[in-house]
Amino acid sequence: MNQPEKRSIIRPSHRMAELVYENPALLLLMENLEIDFLLHEYTVSHICQTSGINEKLFIMLGNLYNGHLPPEEELHAILPSELLPVVDFLKRCHNYYKEEQYPAIKALIGELNLRNRRPEIRMVEQFFNDYFEEVLEHLDYEDEVAFPYLRSLLEGSVSGMQQSRFSVQEYRDHHTDIETKLSDLKALLLQHIEVEDDRRIRRRLLMQLAELEADLVIHSLIEEQILIPFVEKLEKGGAHEK
Repeated sequence: MNQPEKRSIIRPSHRMAELVYENPALLLLMENLEIDFLLHEYTVSHICQTSGINEKLFIMLGNLYNGHLPPEEELHAILPSELLPVVDFLKRCHNYYKEEQYPAIKALIGELNLRNRRPEIRMVEQFFNDYFEEVLEHLDYEDEVAFPYLRSLLEGSVSGMQQSRFSVQEYRDHHTDIETKLSDLKALLLQHIEVEDDRRIRRRLLMQLAELEADLVIHSLIEEQILIPFVEKLEKGGAHEK
């Protein structure tokens, strides 16, 4: 899996606006955590306090966007209930993919196909449509099966029968690197497929693919570096409210 570009290590005293200037992708983090974009001179600590978000958790998420994996010991300072915003965050990310990013990419590929009418472009369109169906299946599985279970476990309301029917290991096994095929699609457009007189559309498409791929990498890292390890420990009885 690719790693995000390394930027500043986020600290509580940093001004949030300056962090966003450095890495605008943090706006997506804030949006999916339902944090207002009007930042004034507020620090990270102030933003977390007024938004009701655990400061250590927010910094862990922000540092993933800035290319820094969280130290394992930092997870120990977070209570199960404080991890619930991560489940909501991931679900909102799914809505962003389904309602904004994938339709925009699909529309650009369709525009290329209309302008070129080449077999290779139709192949790209079919490739993406098949991929999109696979992605929707993956996202629906997480929304309808994995996330309700994870939420119940974090709230302490999961039953023994629920846990016997489903565990985070099944979530891990079902987890796929859905960003990999985006790399394949970028390679096709950059190295193999001719597009007649449509550099503008191809440029927009490649940039949209790159933006989506980068966010999917972050999405996977949040699941694999924060949510899954914590929930595995919780299933074994190793994480409790203090």
